[in-house]
Amino acid sequence: MPCTSSAGCTEAEAEYDQSMIVVTNRIPVAEGYEIDFEDRFRKRVHLVDQAKGFIRNEVHRPRPMELDHQTGKWTRGPVGTGYYEVKTWWESFDDFVAWTTSPSFAEAHRNRPPKEMFRGPNELTIHEVFLSTDGTRTSEAQSD
Repeated sequence: MPCTSSAGCTEAEAEYDQSMIVVTNRIPVAEGYEIDFEDRFRKRVHLVDQAKGFIRNEVHRPRPMELDHQTGKWTRGPVGTGYYEVKTWWESFDDFVAWTTSPSFAEAHRNRPPKEMFRGPNELTIHEVFLSTDGTRTSEAQSD
């Protein structure tokens, strides 16, 4: 249920619930399962794309790199140490929650991959978009 000032929430709390968010699922894919993991996303049904408030989905492949701060040089990091990141942009937190409780979400997640595909547990984080730069444009989220 949305947090509104009429429901006893402060204006700041109500505004927070209506801000654009980015949900990041960090997934530690086990070595040797990378192709299978990526194929799952290539072949997905795209149900989230139809959800109210959904803006965009990106899947990021890890590219472990290490910076030597003394020399300023980059080198490849250890293989199998990075996380895939699945990011979805939403018009509001309420829209994201509605997706996670929908029958479409259950359908999209019903064919679970084998446990061996992962090096450990995933980590889900949520961030509010307060500033966005895209090419030559810069915009800041409105706070009025």
